[in-house]
Amino acid sequence: MIIKSLSFKQAKQKIKKLIEEIKYHEKKYYVDNDPQISDYEFDKLVKELKEFENQFPELITPESPTQRVGEQPISGFESTEHRTPMLSLDNCYSREELKEFEERIKKIVPSEKIDYVAELKIDGLGLSAIYRDEKYIQSVTRGDGFRGDDVTLNVKTIRSLPLTITDYHKIEVRGEVYLPFLSFQKINQERAKNDESLFANPRNAAAGSLRLLDPKEVASRHLDIFLYSIFIEGKELPSQWENLQVLKELGFKINPCSRHCSSLEEVISFWEEWREKREDLDYDVDGIVVKVNSTEQQKSLGSTAKFPRWAISFKFPARQATTKIQNIEVQVGRTGALTPVAILEPVKLSGITISRSTLHNEDEIKRKDIRIGDYVLIERSGDVIPKVVSVMKERRTGKEVRFVFPAKCPVCGSLTFKPEGEAISRCTNSSCLEKLKESLRHFASRRAMNIEGLGEALVDQLIEKKLVKIISDIYFLKNEDLLNLERMGSKSSQNLKDEIEKSKPRDLTRLIYALGIRYVGERTAQALASHFKNLKTLSRASLEELIQIEDVGPKVGESVVFFFKQPENIELMNKLKEAGLNFFYKKEKKEGDLPLSGQVFVLTGKFSRMTREKATEIIKDLGGSVTSSVSSRTSYVVVGESPGSKLERAKKLEVLILEEIEFLRLIKKD
Repeated sequence: MIIKSLSFKQAKQKIKKLIEEIKYHEKKYYVDNDPQISDYEFDKLVKELKEFENQFPELITPESPTQRVGEQPISGFESTEHRTPMLSLDNCYSREELKEFEERIKKIVPSEKIDYVAELKIDGLGLSAIYRDEKYIQSVTRGDGFRGDDVTLNVKTIRSLPLTITDYHKIEVRGEVYLPFLSFQKINQERAKNDESLFANPRNAAAGSLRLLDPKEVASRHLDIFLYSIFIEGKELPSQWENLQVLKELGFKINPCSRHCSSLEEVISFWEEWREKREDLDYDVDGIVVKVNSTEQQKSLGSTAKFPRWAISFKFPARQATTKIQNIEVQVGRTGALTPVAILEPVKLSGITISRSTLHNEDEIKRKDIRIGDYVLIERSGDVIPKVVSVMKERRTGKEVRFVFPAKCPVCGSLTFKPEGEAISRCTNSSCLEKLKESLRHFASRRAMNIEGLGEALVDQLIEKKLVKIISDIYFLKNEDLLNLERMGSKSSQNLKDEIEKSKPRDLTRLIYALGIRYVGERTAQALASHFKNLKTLSRASLEELIQIEDVGPKVGESVVFFFKQPENIELMNKLKEAGLNFFYKKEKKEGDLPLSGQVFVLTGKFSRMTREKATEIIKDLGGSVTSSVSSRTSYVVVGESPGSKLERAKKLEVLILEEIEFLRLIKKD
């Protein structure tokens, strides 16, 4: 058919027919897992639709399958409030704990029959998607449960999520975005080719992919989604099982492994079944979600500040595998710390091939009697790096070799030093290349100087080609220096130069943290910056002056004094000043003008409305200070869930105690 010969009306009919056909095959392929045509035939349909839309652009609609990937990258993600909170789930790890969960339910609804829905707990990223007038309009990540990031355009690239629905004016669906193992492996293979750091697991890769600024790149990651709840015209359905059935009828993808259980014993059977079968799945699950089926009973049970009382996550045991230690290597960190790493015979665990495991330090190797050639049991739980749980000594043949910790740095050959009372040996050479690499990565990291584009591969090149011999050298790089590096064109070179320039006026707190002074984290950096006001004064501070500051003890104070006495660090300060970095602490208002001026806070327990880091930031912005221990000087102790011993200490000293909601009123956030 020659497109140009068609009238506008004929083209409109043809486009409508093509869209309906493509939507049908998308559902069969991505949702039902029952493809009816080959990939080649499907691609031909999409190509034909594109040709019609190119000829008749006025007929292109946002719901067209060709519009899943927008043309323009996103400038950033706006924070959006959820209509109703997306609460996280409490966890349990044993049958006994699950039975306690049911006992708590029966105390609230004692005479009612309870049935459950058991679903696989997808290790992904929680998400809400909204439809208006039968069209997809918005997606928001779970975030802190109350607000999340608007990722509408990126979620639009997920082909199993329909762009249109029928029959309803207003719908909200919630689910979990995940990355299939095959897609995860392809992404990491590509990153390895480009000398980029690898994602630790599919969940991290899914979260990272969803926050990319270019929807085209998101589309290439092949994310997927399972939906588990729906609000129709703002109302809930009578049961969770009905939620799943209606979602399926409307064309949404639900997890086919969910089960309606009439008793807790059936739930436990479901858990036992999938504990054994989870390795057969092409996505990562770390347990099951158990939900009271009845919506009315859910409402009666209600929620705590953070968790619904009617649902719980019943976790699977940590994943373990047996493998062999082929060698032990030693890595050098930015503080010179030497960390032994086991090189393993590759073994598959959680859908990932594991070939390395940290051994922490020399004492850990001795305590567990770990030798090269040993068969070991490794474990990976959650997002953490795999660890060696135990050595299978009964499998030893006598050929195993004891590991001797090096007396010299494996990178530069300098002598190592192990401070008295510490478990970690350190390289003593301030010019060690590996220390410099780690220091520069830390300096450029998001929570330090936030220099976008200065990643691991580029740092390696800059140092190996001797373009950077001291951190401050990055501020004196020239375009011609960068153009000689791999994968660096004129545009990317200028972008990096711009990012480096943008870091110069960053506040003093970030700069102190970026310097990588041992024991000085973000919180201590803030305390040092607000007390000394400028870097020059801090660099001349005595130990006696330093330990007068809240959160600075003798160990931290000694480390700060030692850092600023080193000739190479004095040179670094001078070079950074020459480059034009901000050395002064900036405060928009005088502390006396601020509402919490002079007030001392201690935060303890888990908060539901904001992170403790965010609460600390707000308190300091309002003129208050935050300390880690309760004393007679403490003005308020703010308590979340599971507050621990600090609450008892506060009661003993008769310090004013604030619940989270009272704290929010105090800072006028509620």
